[in-house]
Amino acid sequence: MAFVNDLKTLLKPYYWINILMSFSYLIAKKTPILCQYTFPHSEAKCELDGRESEILLFMLIVVMIRSRKSGSVTMINYLTASFMYCKVASLVLWTYADVRTGLIYAVLFLVLAIWIPEPTYNGPSNVVYFRTAVSLEDELAKSKNVTWLICFYTAWNPACANFAPVFAQLSAEYGLDNLKFGKIDIGRYPEAARKFGISDASTSKQLPTLVLFKNGEEKLRRPMVDGKGKVVRFFFTGDNVKTVFDLNNLYKTLSSKVKPVPAVKEEQKKKTD
Repeated sequence: MAFVNDLKTLLKPYYWINILMSFSYLIAKKTPILCQYTFPHSEAKCELDGRESEILLFMLIVVMIRSRKSGSVTMINYLTASFMYCKVASLVLWTYADVRTGLIYAVLFLVLAIWIPEPTYNGPSNVVYFRTAVSLEDELAKSKNVTWLICFYTAWNPACANFAPVFAQLSAEYGLDNLKFGKIDIGRYPEAARKFGISDASTSKQLPTLVLFKNGEEKLRRPMVDGKGKVVRFFFTGDNVKTVFDLNNLYKTLSSKVKPVPAVKEEQKKKTD
């Protein structure tokens, strides 16, 4: 089902246009008609020379490393994480072939980035956004009958961006009056990071971090830190979160006491001071 949804997502202009942009040089080189028109004076004709092969190999290595670090777990995540590196490599290749084609590609690169931005999630959501560490602590203290699943994130981190729609969907599926989902941007509010022991550094392996609070106290978090202070890697997929935090049983237990909370669109995010 997830694969089918990914295929439907690929039909959106942002994805297929960026796929074409990412592989434009290879397509032009390996398509005889395009190659003869685009590279009429190329000595290697329609074959990749040594330098071009090196650039492509380097790009592949970078994409694999960065995609792994970004926490990409689906086909769409991998594509989104790799687009920028692939397009930069294509820009280098087009410039290497001819400065004029490099300039044309660069202009097209910028125009498409402005006019066709990455699609954002706008589905149902029951996420409460906290603005300060104090507001989060106050809410946990006064709502001890509420179980909270809090996501600590930063806006600039790719793994956090990848997880955002997953968390929103989980909040819509499991949200109750006594089972709530919250988020706080520790990039904007670093005091929250210090208070809850989460690193917000650019190299941090704790982004995002999910913490489950019951009766105002922390009960479980992912990723966890082992006895040696090492962060244990956790893949933030919907199924993993459901399993580790036992959301199905938690929802079943708590829903017998209250009614589900109606979900709202993501753009109508609830905020608390």
